[in-house]
Amino acid sequence: MLLAGATGLVGRELLSLLLADPATAVVHALTRRPQPLSAQPRQLHWHEVDFSALPALPVAHLALCALGTTIARAGSQAAFRAVDHDAVLAFAHAARRAGATRFGVVSALGANPASATFYNRVKGEMEAAVATLGFDSVVIARPSLLVGDRAALGQPRRRGEQIVLRLAVPLRGLIPATWRPIDAATVARGLCRAMAQQRPGVQFIESRALLRLGK
Repeated sequence: MLLAGATGLVGRELLSLLLADPATAVVHALTRRPQPLSAQPRQLHWHEVDFSALPALPVAHLALCALGTTIARAGSQAAFRAVDHDAVLAFAHAARRAGATRFGVVSALGANPASATFYNRVKGEMEAAVATLGFDSVVIARPSLLVGDRAALGQPRRRGEQIVLRLAVPLRGLIPATWRPIDAATVARGLCRAMAQQRPGVQFIESRALLRLGK
């Protein structure tokens, strides 16, 4: 099992699910920063890597990708693209070379390569590229606004996100399921359950479906 983005909001939840699954023999988690090596589960192996020059990865049949940032945190559109498009594709190519036949990736609601919005366009271009790499099965999760404990990850609170969440609570019943904020743990469970179905081809899981699968 290969996992990229294990230190992020959804990636952390994916890692917990994988390590709790008795069927998981080993998880090779790729990270850009060093991780503590003490008190780690025996089946977890951290690999500190440069996603712009990935080495050969351990042999695996399944790969999951939760790499992602924001334009504000990255600092520029180019830096954002380097993570959410270039690093994702670099990992997907490396996973394919390592023997992966199934690939799951966290994208975003509204992803579209023809979008006038830069964020959605980059996400859509990433999706389109991943779909051409020859995996037997690809699952693309498209969550709405993510909810989770960013402070535990050392991430700053996002003011715009906080405002939206405060408004969403009293209006929850009026917001269509596709647009409701969604917990990162729900996204992780939904992606894992969709991957377990092993459907051939490319499958898009919108936020509404993630809510249902991730219950």
